[in-house]
Amino acid sequence: MIAPNPTAPDWHQKAVRPSLAYPRRFVPNDLDLGDWSAQKPLWDDLVTRALPDAAALERWITDWNELSDAVGEESARRYIDMTCDTQDKAIEAAYMHFVEKIDPELAPIGDALNRKLLAHPGTARLPASLHKWLEAVRTGVELFREENIPLYTELAKLSNEYQKITGAQTVEWEGKAVTLSQLSPVLQEPDRARREQAWRLIAGRRLQDRDALDALFDQMRALRLKIAANAGLSFTEYTFKDKLRDYTPADCFRFHDAVEKTAVPAYRGALEAHRRALGLDKLRPWDLACDSLGRPPLKPFQGAQELIAGVEAIFAKLDPELREMFSVLEDNGLMNLDNYVGKAPGGYQSSLTEVRLPFIFMNAVGVNQDVFTLLHESGHAFHYLLARDQESPFNRQSCMEFCEVASMSMERLGARHLGEFYNAEDHKRAIRTEDEEVFRILPWVATVDAFQHWIYAADHTPAQRMEKWLELDARFGPDVDWSGLEEFRAHGWHRQLHIFELPFYYIEYGIAQLGALQVWKRSLENPAEALALYKKALSLGGTRGLADLFAAAGGRFDLGEETIRPLIEKVQEEWAATV
Repeated sequence: MIAPNPTAPDWHQKAVRPSLAYPRRFVPNDLDLGDWSAQKPLWDDLVTRALPDAAALERWITDWNELSDAVGEESARRYIDMTCDTQDKAIEAAYMHFVEKIDPELAPIGDALNRKLLAHPGTARLPASLHKWLEAVRTGVELFREENIPLYTELAKLSNEYQKITGAQTVEWEGKAVTLSQLSPVLQEPDRARREQAWRLIAGRRLQDRDALDALFDQMRALRLKIAANAGLSFTEYTFKDKLRDYTPADCFRFHDAVEKTAVPAYRGALEAHRRALGLDKLRPWDLACDSLGRPPLKPFQGAQELIAGVEAIFAKLDPELREMFSVLEDNGLMNLDNYVGKAPGGYQSSLTEVRLPFIFMNAVGVNQDVFTLLHESGHAFHYLLARDQESPFNRQSCMEFCEVASMSMERLGARHLGEFYNAEDHKRAIRTEDEEVFRILPWVATVDAFQHWIYAADHTPAQRMEKWLELDARFGPDVDWSGLEEFRAHGWHRQLHIFELPFYYIEYGIAQLGALQVWKRSLENPAEALALYKKALSLGGTRGLADLFAAAGGRFDLGEETIRPLIEKVQEEWAATV
């Protein structure tokens, strides 16, 4: 019997809107935000309103922000509900109604408002804190094409299809239907035969959907290429411009090369030590996650409440303000952490833009990585809360590269206090695992990013796509014996949600890891200073560019070997001390 979603959406009642802290002045309190005919008059007012002076312009921007926040939160709530229960038809219908009936109407109005703002003479005198927003507005006007609106709607529907396909992936294990996430802890067990059995079940289940996922991706890719072509650009050019990136594809390739020279040898060296400790001639895919000394998997908690309590204790030791912010999420029910059948895969932090509160979604199954995932998503939540009083919605969220600095830094800083979950020996094991994750994630980021640069630059067949993935895996991946498992390996990219739903969104994790390691390195010398700089940088939100945000956090933005190598060496030093 498959258990239904055990988490009722009571957070809707706890995170009440409109918020007393951020009351509405333009949007009626009883407005039905799921009804386009109800909200359209407000948008029409913004489009047609006369703006005779600076005061009128300021009031207009404030009203625009308020309506955008209210509508954005409606969209976020429906997405959260959909990912929490992909099998509920009513929830899916509510989400798809927004995607199909409201989002397409908002796009041309957003373009009209952008153009109205840029045409107003008072715009040139807006404060410097809004300059990054104005850059985004100009880019939005440059890229907007009305014919792309239905294409984006279709992409949203295809993304929902990906969630449904992956959310339905279950296998039989010991007489029960379990999700792939629920089976993953077996990969950490000492019994090699059980690990192999579990790995083959997981990989085999994913492979059942290979044709559907290949076809789905082909549809998504074609739509994206069309969107970019309508704007007179390649998809790579379009995406870099749309994301307001402060770096170029050439910088990404420089990152790939630097990772190949620094992190890949560190990763393969760690795995070689792992192989020797296990006494194996060669590592197989099911040998990567188990303990080198044959110890059972780390089991830091049972159930979401134990996870929450332990992480809250970590934040209390790190900083009272962090603990207070985490309690805001707990008190308002703004976390859905347990894994269950029908829940979408992965983890994320979503922003409820009107009440200005974060929501954390993840799939915890009681393993060490779950602790780091909650630390990670809490870092995102702290980022939003520290910037929540920025009046512009744009300024409450920095560029995604620095958003990930916020989350990855919290993993590294929180790791010092894992004694809330472990004894001294297991704490060292957890630190060692986290260091090995640094060695693993940078090559994986390089693999995914290089793959995406290729798939959007050249026409190809699914078979050629597999060949390219295998080539990149050989360049960046672990030294593993894939004999007899070649098809599983060739479809390994299917498990990376970002390739399907968030194209070109992955280099951010690599860039952020470099920022987080710099925050961590400073914390080893001066913990209080490192944390103060971290919080100050987060509070800046989107008012600064990427290099300035790195500098505010006490770091340096650079994607080359001279920056990456000393950071990898510092992690290797810590890793070696945890033996």
